[in-house]
Amino acid sequence: MAGHSQFKNIMHRKGAQDARRGRQFARLIREITVAARQGLPDPASNPRLRAAMVAARQANMPKDTVDRAIKKAVGGAGSDDYAEVRYEGYGPAGVAIIVEALTDNRNRTASDLRTAFAKHGGALGETNSVGFLFNRLGVIRYPASAGSPDDMLEAAIEAGAENVESDAEAHEVTAAVDDFFAVRDALEARFGAPESARLDWRPTTSVTLDEERAASVLKLLDVLDESDDVQNIYANFDIPDAVMQKLSA
Repeated sequence: MAGHSQFKNIMHRKGAQDARRGRQFARLIREITVAARQGLPDPASNPRLRAAMVAARQANMPKDTVDRAIKKAVGGAGSDDYAEVRYEGYGPAGVAIIVEALTDNRNRTASDLRTAFAKHGGALGETNSVGFLFNRLGVIRYPASAGSPDDMLEAAIEAGAENVESDAEAHEVTAAVDDFFAVRDALEARFGAPESARLDWRPTTSVTLDEERAASVLKLLDVLDESDDVQNIYANFDIPDAVMQKLSA
């Protein structure tokens, strides 16, 4: 396990769950609002909204909170106008970082992220300054109970997916960006709504970190994660298990 997922695991073990839960809800509300505004407010006709609502249910967000976010988006008046922006830069040890944000003030967000990078041994770069170190993929995730590995593999191949990885907990299907929506719809027709379905950034190479550098990188990612505007963080690092155990102790 590496990059963004590993960072999330470490922070989960470190605690501060109430604050993180609050930020998670805020991000989900923004995603629901943007999805409802850009498409129809009906999840049956709006795949992005449907995916956001699934994520909200998994996070145990109250249904009335979800409904209010949709109504706010549909009402328009008085609602925030969020823009989707991607920021890229380097952290300590040359780790490449991509930050996806939903913001109502680009200048504020860029300034906040630039300051965070600079204060923690990194530097915010221009768009595409590190994007070439990642592949953009569609990632669709189902619980293991959705079907057998063979059934999932067969369905994914028929739908045009690139790869399937199954373990005791889940099936993860990856697809090219151009095929993502067709693959998602085909799998949903057979297995029901996925746990998650999104476009993701996967590193093509990774930087292995020792304890000192890992602590520095994780501190920067933690600060970035605290921003209200940040939705997702991706990074191309790998932390050995022995170092992970020390950091999460």
